[in-house]
Amino acid sequence: MADIFDKLLKHNGPIGQHRERAHGYFAFPKLEGPIGPRMIFRGKEKIVWSLNNYLGLANHPEVRKADEDAARQFGLALPMGARMMSGNSSYHEQLEQELAAFEKKEDAFLLNYGYQGVVSIIDALCGRHDVIVYDAESHACIIDGVRLHAGHRYVYKHNDLEDFEKQLQRAETLLDKQKAGGILVITEGVFGMGGDQGKLREIVALKKKYSFRLFVDDAHGFGTLGKTGAGAGEEQGVQDQIDLYFSTFAKSMASIGAFVAGDRGIIDYLRYNLRSQIFAKSLPMPITVGNLKRLDLLRSRPELKEKLWSNVRKLQDGLLAKGFDIGNSNSAVTPIYMKGDIPEATAMVMDLRENYHIFCSIVVYPVIPKGQIIYRIIPTAAHSFEDIELTLKAFEETKKKLDAGDYKVEAIPDMAEA
Repeated sequence: MADIFDKLLKHNGPIGQHRERAHGYFAFPKLEGPIGPRMIFRGKEKIVWSLNNYLGLANHPEVRKADEDAARQFGLALPMGARMMSGNSSYHEQLEQELAAFEKKEDAFLLNYGYQGVVSIIDALCGRHDVIVYDAESHACIIDGVRLHAGHRYVYKHNDLEDFEKQLQRAETLLDKQKAGGILVITEGVFGMGGDQGKLREIVALKKKYSFRLFVDDAHGFGTLGKTGAGAGEEQGVQDQIDLYFSTFAKSMASIGAFVAGDRGIIDYLRYNLRSQIFAKSLPMPITVGNLKRLDLLRSRPELKEKLWSNVRKLQDGLLAKGFDIGNSNSAVTPIYMKGDIPEATAMVMDLRENYHIFCSIVVYPVIPKGQIIYRIIPTAAHSFEDIELTLKAFEETKKKLDAGDYKVEAIPDMAEA
C-alpha cells in the first residue's frame, strides 16, 4: 500500500512544480504598504494593477474610520458562533435588507466567503435528479460546486447561445426520461478572466421556451455596472429575471464576505440549509459594520464609479490604439492577450516589475492553453492618468521585446525568496 503523501512530494502540480524558482516573486508575492495604486514590492514602489479595489474603497477615509470604530466598539470575536445558533445581530440583518433592496430582490443572505458560498449554494439547490447547465469559463468556485453535484451537468461553450440551447435540450430530454428533477443554469455577470459580460439578456429570453432557474455570479459586475452599480443584470435590463443573484464583497467593496439575493422563500430555504454557514462562525461585527459603510458609499457616491470608468476607457482605448488584443471585454476587467510560453511570460513579468516598476497579474497554462499569455489588468478609481500612461508605455516596449524573442529563456528565472 502506498503512502498517500508520496504522490504529493513527487508531483507538485502544474503550478507548484515551479515553486523553488517562483515562490515570493511570481507566486505568493508580498505587496506592502497601504492598499492603493502604488505599493511596495521587494523594497521598491510599483504601479499595481492586481487589486480588485474597483472603487478605491480599501483606504477610503470613511471606510477606515468605520472599520476602526467598529473594531474598537465590538472587537473581532463578536458575534461568537454561527448565525443560526448565537452569531446573529441586527447589523447582519440590516446589511441583508439593504443589499436586497439595492438589488431589487425580496431578500438576501450574508455569506462568510464567496468561494465557499457558491459551492454551498449549488449543493443546497441541486439534488441527484437535478441537472446543472453552466458556462465553460465559469469561475473555479462554480466548477468545484458543479464537480460535487451528484446529478448530471452539461457545460456549454463560453457565451455560445447555440450550444447553450443544445445543452438545455439535452437536460430536458434527460429529465423527461427520468421523470424527476429540474434545471439550474449558472453563468457569470462578468467573467473575471476575459472581462466579457455573460449574455444574461439572451439567456433569460430562453426561459419562455425552456423551464430553468438562473443563478448569476456577479462578483465583478456588482458596484461597477448598471446605472446605480447594481451589476450586470441592471446593466442589461434583466435584473428582475435573475432568480438568484450572487456577489462577493471582495471586489468593489474591498472587503470580506458575500451575499445571495432572490425571492424570500428561496433565500429563507438557503438560510436554513447552507452547510457552509450553518457550521461556520458568523462574519465578525467590524466586517459587517464596515460593509454597511462600503455599501452606503457605493450607493451614494456615483463619482467613484464614474472615475473608475474614466480610467477603464483611457486604459482600454490606449491599449487598442497601440494594437493590443484585449478580447471582448466590456467591463473593468482588462485582459491583454499575447503569445508565449511560461518561461517567456515570467521573463517579461520580471522586466515589467524590475525595470518599469509595473506589477500586474499574469495567467499562463494550465489556466489557459499552452502558448498563450494573459496579463489581467484591474483598473480602479484610485489610479491616476499618469499611472495609465506609464503602464501603456511599459507594455508597448516590452511587447516589442517579446515579439523580438528577447525573453526566450530555457526555464523560469530563479527569483524565489532566499
